[in-house]
Amino acid sequence: MRRNSNKATRINGEVMKELSNIIRSEIKDPRISPMTSVTAVEVTPDLKYCKAYISVLGDENALKETMAGLKSAAPFVRTRLAHTVNLRNTPEIRFIADTSIAYGVNMSHKIEEVMAQMPDRLDEEDETEVADTDNE
Repeated sequence: MRRNSNKATRINGEVMKELSNIIRSEIKDPRISPMTSVTAVEVTPDLKYCKAYISVLGDENALKETMAGLKSAAPFVRTRLAHTVNLRNTPEIRFIADTSIAYGVNMSHKIEEVMAQMPDRLDEEDETEVADTDNE
């Protein structure tokens, strides 16, 4: 099975949907934050292993607690996944913290800070461009 094939895409999407449902409604571990989401899933072509990227809204402590709770619940999640998704092999799930959303928010704040510090300079550049077009 090729990495970008339709079959791989369908399997990844179905596993992602079911993992989200299992984490949201069936796991009762208090360490797992209610603001947990599955951002991406990568199932290997032989269907033996699965990387599930997890994003948690909250601080670093909430992320660590949620990841510990998910790691301890991995056998239960795999069993529930076997019952809901009809695959030849049920993949062994490895949960990975996805910090890309937090990184994006952090970069947006930095860009806003830089833009807030530079409004005067942008106005000067605009005036220079207008003067240059007038000279032509």
